Amino acid sequence: MRFSGKTVVITGAASGIGAETTRLFASEGATVFASDIDAENGAKLASETDGDVRFAECDVCDPAAMKALMDRAASETGGIDVVFNNAGAGGARPPIDEIEPDEWDRTMDLLLRSVAMGIRYAVPHMKGRKGASIVNVSSVAAVGPGYSPTAYAVAKAGVLHLTKCAATDLAQFGIRVNAIQPGFINTNIFTASLEITGEMRSMANAAIAQMSSNAQPVARGGQPRDIANAVAFLAGEEASFMTGASLIVDGGITLGPRHSWDPEEPGLFAALEAMEEQAKQGAAAT
Repeated sequence: MRFSGKTVVITGAASGIGAETTRLFASEGATVFASDIDAENGAKLASETDGDVRFAECDVCDPAAMKALMDRAASETGGIDVVFNNAGAGGARPPIDEIEPDEWDRTMDLLLRSVAMGIRYAVPHMKGRKGASIVNVSSVAAVGPGYSPTAYAVAKAGVLHLTKCAATDLAQFGIRVNAIQPGFINTNIFTASLEITGEMRSMANAAIAQMSSNAQPVARGGQPRDIANAVAFLAGEEASFMTGASLIVDGGITLGPRHSWDPEEPGLFAALEAMEEQAKQGAAAT
């Protein structure tokens, strides 16, 4: 019961990582304000989850809605102890030479500005709360290209820097701010923007899960619970000496190219050694 008596606000709570994190915090005693634009599944989550879970419909791209969410949580419980800025989607997919300005802006609003406004409107209700903590969702896409579309990667890199800047701004109030960088987690984020439904979407999600489990040293797909556990750690007393930090939870996918961890995948030096050995054998034969 690490969060008994604590008030927790989670955005993007109706599915995936947000839903699993809601369940975890509620199971450990928190009053959880689970917000999402998906009212049907958000209300279902609140009704089916053991503990005190209160659904709040909220579009994180609307600053007024974000303020209303934080104000409601504080008015009903007396303040806010933990904020998990989790809401997001894959964003616009075109490369930088094809993306339209409005596509870029929508992606930044959803993935970066929403985090900034989540912090902005929560902080007045967090000042003076012992152990107050904010956790923001970034991504392994923030460390370099190749993990996501360009706009998504840029926004998630922005979340990392925002986390550091916010940590310095809010240190005077005793509010810690950290980020988490998930790898490939088995949720619907990759297929939500595709124009497919039903069985085809399930097949696509299964293919992505299989692909991700083969692309990293930890030979299984990442699960929402993996991220929920990390969020609870960052939000709790065990991480009280951490602020402005980022925790990578990715099954090792960012460690390096496949040959660095897979002995069956030859790398550059293995190829050079093979060439050297062939040259020696050729010289011996002559």
